[in-house]
Amino acid sequence: MATGRLAYLTMSVPVEETDLTSALAEVRAGAGGLLLFGSAAPPGLGAELRRLEAAAPGHLGTLVMTDEEGGGVERMANLVGTLPWPRWMASHWSAARIEAAVTAMGRRMHAAGVLMDLAPVVDVDGRNIPPGATDPDGWRSFSGDTSVVARDGRAYMKGLLAAGELPVLKHFPGLGGASGNTDVMAAHTLPWPTLEKVALAPFEAGIAAGAPAVMVSNATVPGLSRYPASLSPAVISRELRQRLHFKGLVLTDSLSAVAISAAGFSVPAAAVQALRAGADMVLFSLQATPAATRVLAGRIAAAIVAAVADHTLGRASLVAAAAAVLRARHVSLCG
Repeated sequence: MATGRLAYLTMSVPVEETDLTSALAEVRAGAGGLLLFGSAAPPGLGAELRRLEAAAPGHLGTLVMTDEEGGGVERMANLVGTLPWPRWMASHWSAARIEAAVTAMGRRMHAAGVLMDLAPVVDVDGRNIPPGATDPDGWRSFSGDTSVVARDGRAYMKGLLAAGELPVLKHFPGLGGASGNTDVMAAHTLPWPTLEKVALAPFEAGIAAGAPAVMVSNATVPGLSRYPASLSPAVISRELRQRLHFKGLVLTDSLSAVAISAAGFSVPAAAVQALRAGADMVLFSLQATPAATRVLAGRIAAAIVAAVADHTLGRASLVAAAAAVLRARHVSLCG
């Protein structure tokens, strides 16, 4: 497979769920994923996605994903139903009820052609506030109690798996207690020794229960990495891959985040660094226009190709990342 095609396979291209055809060029180029944005999906979303994916080279399709967490983070509730904030679920529902409710939602997502849910949030955060600039989690977190997050995050994940959906544990190695929201500022997590005691257990529980995918945060981790976690070999290759023995798909959080640019990386340079660090799929955000999004996708692909050509990114690493995306796609279709 040509290097350019491999580069596109490691990319999830953002698109408005009401304007899917604006991503046609990227799908034809072989984009590995489509990241749906919006708040009200069209009634014919599934049929539109099937038509779009038919344009993918080799009939491989794309891994269609969105954020369907519950509470205020829902992209297609008009099609799949709504869930409460995770904090409310943990306070009022048993793990079995969480699993059942998520399974029902997940089946509707799958029927609409969305095969990956960028959830659950398994950060341990006890602050009783809505998510915002000062706290990326708040009510998105099930609890400030590690054991509750591990239990209910696993239930949410199992509900999605039962529906044939691919869940994504996020945001490794734990954003609970972070100094701010990385989307709008440079931020750091709690110190690494604290994360080891408080934040890792929910990820360990999810991985032990068969988590197929993990998203890595854009916060730096004092005592572990000076880079944002999504760009850090210490975080991804050493801690997630080697220490936690995670074998599934590793996604970055959005590389359009202010925390990434504040660390001195453009989105294309960050994509290369994320792949070097051990990530398999890079995410970025919608630009001002579909044309601008298409230009950025091309720049990302070009940067990856150039990095392979000048040996700053091993081609074997790119091949391995693309293979992980294709495996996830296969699992989603067979789920």
